This record gives sequence, structure tokens and C-alpha cells, in this order.
Amino acid sequence: MIKVLVADHHPIIRTGLKMLFESSPDIQVIGSVTTGKELFDFVGRTKIDVVLSEIDLPELNGITALRTLKKEYTDVKVIMFSSHPEEIYAVSTIKAGASGYLTKTVSTQTIKDAIMKVYNGGIYISNNLAQRLAFDERGNKPSKLYKKLSTREVEVLKLLSSGRRNKEIAEELEINEKTVSTYKARLMKKLNVTNLVDLINQARHLELG
Repeated sequence: MIKVLVADHHPIIRTGLKMLFESSPDIQVIGSVTTGKELFDFVGRTKIDVVLSEIDLPELNGITALRTLKKEYTDVKVIMFSSHPEEIYAVSTIKAGASGYLTKTVSTQTIKDAIMKVYNGGIYISNNLAQRLAFDERGNKPSKLYKKLSTREVEVLKLLSSGRRNKEIAEELEINEKTVSTYKARLMKKLNVTNLVDLINQARHLELG
């Protein structure tokens, strides 16, 4: 039986996923949490195979939680389950250690398939994204996916877009303020803007905010 933990601050999502697998012979949702802190408390005391986690977790965002989780619990597989566009976040979160990415619009069967694939050592992304990645890598078509933003840059940009100050970002990501400023300068250069307001507007245009 694959033991799954759901990390999501929406009660309907948590309840719905638990009900989805109640009669499953292969998958069992053994718990649900609403914050990054609760996620680590749960994993620290309970054997988990797969975590199904949203990106926008309170207290600790999902990408930061993912990085720490993969360092401390290397056997736990993580699938990001998000309302954010797959083409923006899937590659970044997989680079950060996720084993899969699902948007919240997928079918229940897709969720089951993703959990099974990840549990057995695979990486799950949609066929649509896989085809686009292969197409773009052959150089046939430019893609907004290839704005050349690193996983950490996406993380910093998202926090800036949510109104966080440099000091708050530094504390959450466990880096110093000077490093945050460096990331901000890189982001401005890569997104071709000259001030924070335009940077945040660009992030919202890319659906990162």
C-alpha cells in the first residue's frame, strides 16, 4: 500500500483526495496538513511514501519545503499539486527535487497514475508538456518556459510578487539579503526591466505572481 500525505491549505482538496482513495487497494491517504511546518512534523514521525503538496503552503512555501524535504528525507517522493501553470513551474520544481507535477484540473485517474509512476521511481509530467519540451529543445520554437530563470530565481520572483521584503525572503529561503539583491538584479536583467514595479508586473504577466 502506497502511503500518501496531502499538504494543502484548501479543506476541500484535502477532503476530496482522502475520499478519492478510500476504496483504493493500492493507495492510502494517511494524513493531511495545511502548512509547511505541519508537513515536516508529520513526515518526521510517520512513514510516508509520497507527498502530494501544493506550492503556496502557509508558513513555508512549497518549493522551499521541497528542497528541505529532499535533503532530510531522501526516500520520500514529492508531487507538486498546483493551480499554477505547468509550463511555468513544472521544470523548476522537478529541478528542485520533485518527482512530478500535477495541475489541479487533472482527472482523478491522472492523480492515481502519477502517484503510481512516482512511487515506482518515475518522473511524472503531462504528455502535453513532455511534447512541448522535446519540441522546444530541438530549437524549433521559442517558449516562455525558456526565459532562462533558475529554480531559485522563480522562487525569489514569486516571493517578491507576493509583497515580501528582501529581509523576509532571505529568512524564508535561508540566504543572506545580499544574495536576494543579486537574484533581484539577475531577474531584472533576464526579464528586461529596470525597477521592482515592472519586475512584479512581468511576473504577473508570466502568471508567476
